[in-house]
Amino acid sequence: MKFIITLLINAGILLGMTFVLPSVRIKNYRTAILVALVIGLLNATLGMFLRFPMNVVTLGLISFIVHLLVTAIMIKLADKFFDDFEIKGFTPALIIALVMAVAGAII
Repeated sequence: MKFIITLLINAGILLGMTFVLPSVRIKNYRTAILVALVIGLLNATLGMFLRFPMNVVTLGLISFIVHLLVTAIMIKLADKFFDDFEIKGFTPALIIALVMAVAGAII
């Protein structure tokens, strides 16, 4: 149940960011849900392989920043999978990752 709620909140964050950031475009809510699902799956699989070596190198001291960077990379990667989802630049992906992290911490 928590997974579904987190998925819907992340989809809402993605849609909300389209109004705040002009460089983010999502066609509809269905696309936002699919993008949020893909970002979650990429974070759970590929993100783990990216986070682990980065945390070892930094001794886990900046693990929050590592998590933000990896999530932003996964958002940019999800941008390549969907035609209805577009992010121009890395900074908007980093902002979306930060908002998702704050919302995840609140939940």
